[in-house]
Amino acid sequence: MKRVAVNDFVRRQVKGSAKTYSTNFSFEEIAEHAAERFDDGHFREGYRNGVVIVEAPEEMSEHFVCPFVEIDDTTDLRAESVARQEGEEPYIQIRAANGSPLPAGKVEFILYRHDVLAENDEQSTDAEWELISIHALPEGVEELPMGPVTMMRNQLELPGGTKARYSSEEWAEAVRFWQRYAALEPEDES
Repeated sequence: MKRVAVNDFVRRQVKGSAKTYSTNFSFEEIAEHAAERFDDGHFREGYRNGVVIVEAPEEMSEHFVCPFVEIDDTTDLRAESVARQEGEEPYIQIRAANGSPLPAGKVEFILYRHDVLAENDEQSTDAEWELISIHALPEGVEELPMGPVTMMRNQLELPGGTKARYSSEEWAEAVRFWQRYAALEPEDES
């Protein structure tokens, strides 16, 4: 059995998704890198037991696109009601319609243990751990706070959420970050 496999949820992170994506690594290669770094101790605990954040080696950053812009008075923001996946409540997604993506300062691989995913039947494999997300952080940002909408979904145990509780400081840091940065809206490729 593989130690780290690819969860179907991460496969949405492709060019044109306004999410972190790799310019030349497959999801399977990324999961292999994550497993090696995890085994070598290059990780920290995530927001709950069974979630870890694995640090990619610094030289890998150049192979990932960071989707964020820093919001300033020239940023044109767009809001849209969307749902991440079927069965989830829609939420108001805010994206920047202009700007250039910030350079990636570092990359993190988010792994969930099988039993945590199984709580909501969200496992895609029988592996011990699954890669569920990839985060390219803007240069100068040390930690990427979870989005407040995701935190709300988790804490209220809504569909698509994974049971968790957050401190008032975690909530405040998340809101602060997401008031300063926005994902760049994908270009219309039609």
